[in-house]
Amino acid sequence: MKIQDKSVVTLSYVVQENDEKGAIIETMDVNYPFKFMFGTGELLPAFEEHLSGLKEGESFTFTLPAEKAYGPVLDENIINVPISVFKVGGVLQEELLEKGKFVSLTDDQGHTHNGKVLDWNEEQATVDFNHAMAGKTLYFRGVILNVREANAEEQARNNYVEDDGVRRNT
Repeated sequence: MKIQDKSVVTLSYVVQENDEKGAIIETMDVNYPFKFMFGTGELLPAFEEHLSGLKEGESFTFTLPAEKAYGPVLDENIINVPISVFKVGGVLQEELLEKGKFVSLTDDQGHTHNGKVLDWNEEQATVDFNHAMAGKTLYFRGVILNVREANAEEQARNNYVEDDGVRRNT
Protein backbone atom coordinates (compact mmCIF):
# COMPACT_ATOMS: atom_id res chain seq x y z
CA MET A 1 0.00 0.00 0.00
CA LYS A 2 1.23 3.48 -0.85
CA ILE A 3 1.18 6.33 1.66
CA GLN A 4 -1.94 8.42 1.11
CA ASP A 5 -4.48 10.38 3.16
CA LYS A 6 -5.87 8.43 6.12
CA SER A 7 -3.15 5.78 6.00
CA VAL A 8 -1.30 4.93 9.21
CA VAL A 9 2.43 5.19 8.63
CA THR A 10 5.19 3.77 10.79
CA LEU A 11 8.73 4.86 9.98
CA SER A 12 12.18 5.24 11.42
CA TYR A 13 14.31 8.27 10.67
CA VAL A 14 17.20 10.50 11.64
CA VAL A 15 17.00 14.29 11.40
CA GLN A 16 20.26 16.18 11.06
CA GLU A 17 21.03 19.85 10.84
CA ASN A 18 21.80 21.01 7.27
CA ASP A 19 22.91 17.72 5.64
CA GLU A 20 24.09 14.12 6.24
CA LYS A 21 27.19 15.43 8.02
CA GLY A 22 25.28 17.75 10.37
CA ALA A 23 24.57 17.34 14.05
CA ILE A 24 21.86 14.78 14.83
CA ILE A 25 18.76 16.54 16.11
CA GLU A 26 16.38 13.59 16.51
CA THR A 27 16.33 9.84 15.98
CA MET A 28 13.32 7.53 15.77
CA ASP A 29 14.71 4.01 15.33
CA VAL A 30 13.00 0.68 14.62
CA ASN A 31 12.68 0.01 18.37
CA TYR A 32 10.91 3.36 18.91
CA PRO A 33 9.47 4.25 15.50
CA PHE A 34 7.36 7.25 14.59
CA LYS A 35 3.72 6.37 13.89
CA PHE A 36 1.13 8.81 12.56
CA MET A 37 -1.93 9.16 10.38
CA PHE A 38 -1.00 10.74 7.06
CA GLY A 39 -2.91 13.77 5.77
CA THR A 40 -4.52 14.99 8.99
CA GLY A 41 -2.69 18.31 9.04
CA GLU A 42 -0.69 17.53 12.16
CA LEU A 43 2.74 17.33 10.49
CA LEU A 44 4.76 19.73 8.39
CA PRO A 45 3.16 19.79 4.92
CA ALA A 46 6.58 19.60 3.22
CA PHE A 47 7.46 16.52 5.33
CA GLU A 48 4.27 14.76 4.15
CA GLU A 49 4.87 15.83 0.53
CA HIS A 50 8.17 13.94 0.53
CA LEU A 51 6.56 10.79 1.96
CA SER A 52 3.43 10.75 -0.20
CA GLY A 53 3.27 7.69 -2.45
CA LEU A 54 6.08 5.77 -0.75
CA LYS A 55 5.55 2.10 0.19
CA GLU A 56 6.64 -0.18 3.01
CA GLY A 57 10.38 -0.88 2.81
CA GLU A 58 11.20 2.23 0.77
CA SER A 59 13.96 4.53 1.97
CA PHE A 60 13.86 8.30 1.82
CA THR A 61 16.22 11.24 2.10
CA PHE A 62 15.25 14.87 1.72
CA THR A 63 16.13 18.31 2.97
CA LEU A 64 13.68 20.93 4.23
CA PRO A 65 14.94 24.51 4.29
CA ALA A 66 13.88 26.50 7.36
CA GLU A 67 11.04 28.21 5.48
CA LYS A 68 9.49 24.79 4.61
CA ALA A 69 10.15 23.41 8.11
CA TYR A 70 9.67 25.55 11.24
CA GLY A 71 10.33 28.93 9.68
CA PRO A 72 12.92 31.56 10.49
CA VAL A 73 13.81 32.73 13.98
CA LEU A 74 11.54 35.72 14.56
CA ASP A 75 12.73 38.51 16.85
CA GLU A 76 9.14 39.17 17.96
CA ASN A 77 9.07 35.67 19.51
CA ILE A 78 11.92 36.60 21.87
CA ILE A 79 10.15 38.25 24.78
CA ASN A 80 11.10 39.82 28.08
CA VAL A 81 8.89 38.25 30.74
CA PRO A 82 8.47 39.74 34.22
CA ILE A 83 10.50 37.77 36.75
CA SER A 84 7.34 37.43 38.87
CA VAL A 85 6.19 34.73 36.41
CA PHE A 86 8.93 32.51 37.83
CA LYS A 87 7.85 32.97 41.45
CA VAL A 88 5.74 30.46 43.37
CA GLY A 89 4.38 31.70 46.68
CA GLY A 90 6.66 34.72 46.37
CA VAL A 91 9.78 32.54 46.03
CA LEU A 92 11.83 32.74 42.83
CA GLN A 93 12.23 29.31 41.18
CA GLU A 94 15.84 29.83 40.08
CA GLU A 95 16.12 26.27 38.73
CA LEU A 96 13.75 27.35 35.93
CA LEU A 97 16.01 30.24 34.98
CA GLU A 98 19.05 28.34 33.78
CA LYS A 99 20.25 29.70 30.45
CA GLY A 100 19.20 27.27 27.70
CA LYS A 101 16.52 25.59 29.82
CA PHE A 102 13.15 24.99 28.19
CA VAL A 103 10.12 26.18 30.15
CA SER A 104 6.35 26.08 29.65
CA LEU A 105 4.54 29.31 30.48
CA THR A 106 0.81 30.00 30.43
CA ASP A 107 -0.50 33.29 29.04
CA ASP A 108 -3.47 35.26 30.37
CA GLN A 109 -5.82 33.35 28.00
CA GLY A 110 -4.73 30.01 29.46
CA HIS A 111 -2.61 28.95 26.45
CA THR A 112 0.68 27.18 27.19
CA HIS A 113 3.80 28.28 25.29
CA ASN A 114 7.17 26.55 25.30
CA GLY A 115 10.27 28.69 25.30
CA LYS A 116 13.96 28.67 26.04
CA VAL A 117 15.45 30.91 28.72
CA LEU A 118 18.16 33.08 27.16
CA ASP A 119 19.00 35.36 30.08
CA TRP A 120 17.54 36.87 33.23
CA ASN A 121 18.06 39.53 35.88
CA GLU A 122 16.17 40.69 38.97
CA GLU A 123 13.38 42.27 36.90
CA GLN A 124 12.85 40.07 33.85
CA ALA A 125 13.75 36.93 31.95
CA THR A 126 14.39 36.88 28.21
CA VAL A 127 12.63 33.85 26.74
CA ASP A 128 12.79 32.63 23.13
CA PHE A 129 9.38 31.29 22.10
CA ASN A 130 10.48 30.33 18.57
CA HIS A 131 10.22 26.62 17.79
CA ALA A 132 13.42 24.84 18.85
CA MET A 133 14.10 24.00 15.19
CA ALA A 134 13.24 27.44 13.78
CA GLY A 135 15.91 28.80 11.47
CA LYS A 136 17.34 25.35 10.80
CA THR A 137 17.64 23.42 7.56
CA LEU A 138 16.60 19.84 8.32
CA TYR A 139 17.97 16.77 6.57
CA PHE A 140 15.83 13.62 6.93
CA ARG A 141 16.84 10.06 6.11
CA GLY A 142 14.86 6.98 6.97
CA VAL A 143 12.76 4.03 5.92
CA ILE A 144 9.03 3.30 5.78
CA LEU A 145 8.42 0.37 8.14
CA ASN A 146 4.68 -0.08 7.61
CA VAL A 147 1.74 1.49 5.77
CA ARG A 148 -1.85 0.45 6.35
CA GLU A 149 -5.33 1.84 6.04
CA ALA A 150 -6.59 3.50 9.22
CA ASN A 151 -9.32 1.56 10.99
CA ALA A 152 -12.67 3.16 11.87
CA GLU A 153 -11.60 4.07 15.41
CA GLU A 154 -8.39 5.75 14.19
CA GLN A 155 -10.29 7.65 11.54
CA ALA A 156 -12.89 8.81 14.07
CA ARG A 157 -10.14 9.99 16.42
CA ASN A 158 -8.53 11.98 13.59
CA ASN A 159 -11.66 13.32 11.91
CA TYR A 160 -10.70 16.87 10.96
CA VAL A 161 -12.99 19.43 9.43
CA GLU A 162 -12.26 22.81 7.90
CA ASP A 163 -13.80 25.67 9.87
CA ASP A 164 -12.74 29.15 8.77
CA GLY A 165 -9.49 27.71 7.47
CA VAL A 166 -8.56 26.13 10.79
CA ARG A 167 -8.32 22.39 11.25
CA ARG A 168 -9.89 21.08 14.43
CA ASN A 169 -10.28 17.58 15.79
CA THR A 170 -13.99 16.81 16.13
